[in-house]
Amino acid sequence: MSEPLIVSDPTIMMGKPVIAGTRITVELILDKLAAGESAEQLLEEHPRLSKPAILAAIGFAARALRADVVYPIPRQSA
Repeated sequence: MSEPLIVSDPTIMMGKPVIAGTRITVELILDKLAAGESAEQLLEEHPRLSKPAILAAIGFAARALRADVVYPIPRQSA
């Protein structure tokens, strides 16, 4: 079995999920993608990052959201 790409260690980035062997958080990757950056831009900015790691971060977030938790989203006024 291969090493996991997403790890969490309380001594690294306060335990936030990161790409293994880096201090690049899943949160940072998702924030940058949500802001419109492309995977290619992320790879240029962070040479230790890989495309499989970006996909692993997205997959990790998807699995986290599948948990049986309700996330209230406030309505936006018109």
